[in-house]
Amino acid sequence: MTIIGLGEDGPDGLSRASLDALEQADVVMGPPRHLSLLPDVQAEIIAWPVPFADGVEQLMGLRGQKVVALASGDPFWFGAGSVLVRQLEPNEWQAFPGASCFSMVAARMGWPLENTACLGLHAAPLTRLRPLLAEGSRAIITLRDGNMVRELTGFLAGAGFGGSLVTTFESLGGPREAQKAFTVNAFPSDESFAHPICAALEMKGSRAIPLASGRPDATFDSDGQITKRPVRALTLSALAPRPHEHLWDIGGGSGSIGIEWLWTHPTLTATAIEPRTDRAERIAQNALNLGVDRLVVVNGQAPEALCDLAKPDVVFIGGGLSQTLLDWLFSHLAPGTRLVANAVTLESEALLITAQAQHGGDLLRAELSQAAALGPRRGWKAAYPIVQWSVTL
Repeated sequence: MTIIGLGEDGPDGLSRASLDALEQADVVMGPPRHLSLLPDVQAEIIAWPVPFADGVEQLMGLRGQKVVALASGDPFWFGAGSVLVRQLEPNEWQAFPGASCFSMVAARMGWPLENTACLGLHAAPLTRLRPLLAEGSRAIITLRDGNMVRELTGFLAGAGFGGSLVTTFESLGGPREAQKAFTVNAFPSDESFAHPICAALEMKGSRAIPLASGRPDATFDSDGQITKRPVRALTLSALAPRPHEHLWDIGGGSGSIGIEWLWTHPTLTATAIEPRTDRAERIAQNALNLGVDRLVVVNGQAPEALCDLAKPDVVFIGGGLSQTLLDWLFSHLAPGTRLVANAVTLESEALLITAQAQHGGDLLRAELSQAAALGPRRGWKAAYPIVQWSVTL
């Protein structure tokens, strides 16, 4: 199988190897838009169906023939390439990528691509932009269709970045290429935008999410059940996320720990386990709003809800701490799994002290106070002390 990245200029932009593959193909399969750009070929032509997954199954059924699959630009940058090759043996495929829309937009804008965020949002929520919104930041994004430009400007305005400059590129690299620039607050409501489309964003706004762990509590919607900012910073430090690790956040509350964990690195994954349905729904909404919709939310009681989950590298217990839960974790999880548990009540503190004596690890007790009004003057208002146990199973 040959995977060819095709631009809007059709075969004019293809390499000799790509053209040879098309000439020798038994079957050419691709989206109707791409097929319409090809010259006459002798191969059987198959239009890629909707939804995309149906086309993958159909394509795999063509094994044994000389097949060309068409994709946009670079198939391995937010494209179909990685999806297809996962189902093929290494000797079953070759790929000839074209110029990605990200490279072409960077060339039009004069931006260094290594310092520009590139996101494929043609099949993903715009909220994935939220952690990246900051004064002076730049991003290049793909969009589903022309109507999504209005959604984009509405999202940016609602996030406090109405001064941002948006430059759209329609039919990039082809004879119908069109470029339009406007600020979010001056969006041309009577303007139409054609598919395929992508956009370059220059951010202007002051409501950036801080980069350091322990973001402001107001970042997260909650009913008060949230690991407060200073304790969250201590907890993320103890969890010590590393690339490709998976977290169980037991007793998710508002989801703040799992969300901040995912913000640390794009390869991290997490599952939040929360027994209350309303809180589980709030966690999922917070994750979506804050750009980490990959957070998996399980509405259930630990340890029962843990049995069928993918095993973690790291576990945080923020709620529901019990001897039963600790026993289950130590009997079911692999050696090397890291565990962090926070306790506020005397009963849960006693559990951690006993567990530390039995299993080792580190105990930390944090007492935090904030300045508050005390009559006409001010004094220190103490929060409940937090006891934190960190251990490697």
